[in-house]
Amino acid sequence: GAVRQIRVVASADLAPDEWRELARLAAAAFREPWGPRVWEALGPAVHVLAEQRGRIVAHACYVERELHVGDRAMSTGYVEAVATDPRRGRQGHGTAAMVQIGELIREAGFELGALSTGAHHFYERLGWERWQGPAFVRMPDGELRRTPDGGKNVAGRAPGIDLQRRRAEEHQKHPGAGDDGGVDRA
Repeated sequence: GAVRQIRVVASADLAPDEWRELARLAAAAFREPWGPRVWEALGPAVHVLAEQRGRIVAHACYVERELHVGDRAMSTGYVEAVATDPRRGRQGHGTAAMVQIGELIREAGFELGALSTGAHHFYERLGWERWQGPAFVRMPDGELRRTPDGGKNVAGRAPGIDLQRRRAEEHQKHPGAGDDGGVDRA
């Protein structure tokens, strides 16, 4: 196939035709409408575009969020809108975008990377781990909100942080809390 190019672009620097192309890509990948309001709801993001022959064939972005692990707020690069053109699937485009996103999250100095998925295998092979316990996110308006899926579909990656050790520490602090006991653990 043609050579794949990876480009990193801030939301503010995307051109109108790129937003339209991203909306088409996301609508095809997710099989649902994906208009400007969806992008606006995410807030400012850093986008990774995998391009081939001048077309965007895969996308991933991260937004800055605050996730809570036990009683600790962690700065988080939260991954959103991971999409690959269905006609170009299984060619490594989505993997390339996610590898770049992981590097950007580390370079930006976030304590944690996180995302919500129903496709754990795809992310686990890239070093992401399934979240253990409920997940909460601080929204841009300041509200602390439990993820809609209760954390069961969240994957996390913590560069330089031993998630297994964190889980053990949280269990020692809150020994009676189970997976749904209200303790938000990584």
